[in-house]
Amino acid sequence: MTAPQRATGTAAKVSTGVLLLGLVSFITDVSSEMIMPLLPLFIVALGGSGVAVGLVSGVGDSVADFLKIFSGYLSDRLGRRKPLVALGYFSSALAKLFFPLATIWEHVLALRVVERIGKGVRTAPRDAMIAGYAAMEVRGKAFGVHRAMDTAGAVLGSVIAFLLLWLLALDFRRIFLAAALLAFFALAPLYFVKEVRSERRLESGFALSLKSLPADLKALILILMIFALGKISYMFFILRAQEVFEAAGLAERLSTSLPVLLYVLYNSVYAALAEPFGALSDRIGRANVMLGGFLLFSLTSLGFVFAGARTLFILFALYGLVYAMTEGVGRAFVSDLSSERLRGTALGAYHTATGFAAIAANLVAGALWDALGSKATFAYATSLPLLAATLLLLWQKKR
Repeated sequence: MTAPQRATGTAAKVSTGVLLLGLVSFITDVSSEMIMPLLPLFIVALGGSGVAVGLVSGVGDSVADFLKIFSGYLSDRLGRRKPLVALGYFSSALAKLFFPLATIWEHVLALRVVERIGKGVRTAPRDAMIAGYAAMEVRGKAFGVHRAMDTAGAVLGSVIAFLLLWLLALDFRRIFLAAALLAFFALAPLYFVKEVRSERRLESGFALSLKSLPADLKALILILMIFALGKISYMFFILRAQEVFEAAGLAERLSTSLPVLLYVLYNSVYAALAEPFGALSDRIGRANVMLGGFLLFSLTSLGFVFAGARTLFILFALYGLVYAMTEGVGRAFVSDLSSERLRGTALGAYHTATGFAAIAANLVAGALWDALGSKATFAYATSLPLLAATLLLLWQKKR
């Protein structure tokens, strides 16, 4: 595939490949988000503590992110992305079938790791495909569209989980089984996705490929890693919401169900604004949008320290805004600074670095929660994004 030309006119439209990959992610996230907002509550119901929640979130995601650098490199080496993407989606769907069988929180930990392996295999090659479909001038928009479709699936999945829990009073296990069966339908649109081949096969070894990444890209990945060290899991936000609702005297059914509804709000804001902020980064620069996201996450985390039942709705909306400003834009940012032949490796390095930061962040967050309470966890999450913002300003000034 040759390098993309400057996008003008109809060329600036998002390609069919991006939309099809977005549809795959949409269906997958409907399935995943029928499980994810209930998972921290399920872990606690099985006897897990704050550290257990941190382990399930951090270890699962870090295993996935550890694999992303190798799958990205392998897709560069082979000159093909799609087989790894398909394998990743299939293996995740298969692992979800076993969530309803968990009887102790350690089972959830093991299954989360297995399910996240599929994500680790597919993400970097898929992101490289999206970058390959879009010229740099519209790359933020392309990633924003994909993030929006992905997160729209999360919204629908969370709504379904809430309705099954609240209206039909289904238990966690039945909801998990329905979600697992749905995951296999995501493979259908993937069949129609056209392969994105790299310009030439990568002949260098893995270590040499990493060394070949530009210095400014390596510095950017380090900054994004520091931000990830403070970006604690959504699970803590849900548990904090449940804690606030219980303190406000709400009935148990409400204090369990309303956090799922807040999770829907977070994903709705994320889905609605991911594409506009991606397009905005095309116009005003990725660094400027990311900087705003860093500062907003710090402010939002501070808000959770002092949260009341009513302010939670505002805070979860701001939490969604943070993801709209940082997730797709960060991937586009890394893609911009990498060559086409090393793009899978670069995106894999980004995901792996932030993944290892995620496990550290969530273990620290869980330990603080158990030792000092939830407010200490969110005080920690307030601090590191400020450091990342400072470093990003210095990085931008140096360039």
